[in-house]
Amino acid sequence: MTAVPLGSGGFVEAVLAVVADIPAGRVATYGDVAALLGSRGARAVGQVMARYGSDVPWWRVVRAGGRPPSGHAASARPHYEAEGVPLRPSDDADGYRIDLAASRWRP
Repeated sequence: MTAVPLGSGGFVEAVLAVVADIPAGRVATYGDVAALLGSRGARAVGQVMARYGSDVPWWRVVRAGGRPPSGHAASARPHYEAEGVPLRPSDDADGYRIDLAASRWRP
């Protein structure tokens, strides 16, 4: 995987702008955000969110299959519940999945 120069403004700012535009009650996957930017770099989007995403609605960017952000399932869940994002139980450590069919954002 080629490293994305995260400190070099453009890509970071573009990712954060897309995430800021995701409406309450909707989610997008890391791959969705990358595709909106004309990229296939879902992992690069994840790196941006991990380093710079605390000031945007980070919980609205989820992993493939509707999995909440890695390591943040407990802190993201109250946001989903407050915004009315449909959740369904799962048998893994996260304990739930976001219903992507019902809540995926398509600008």
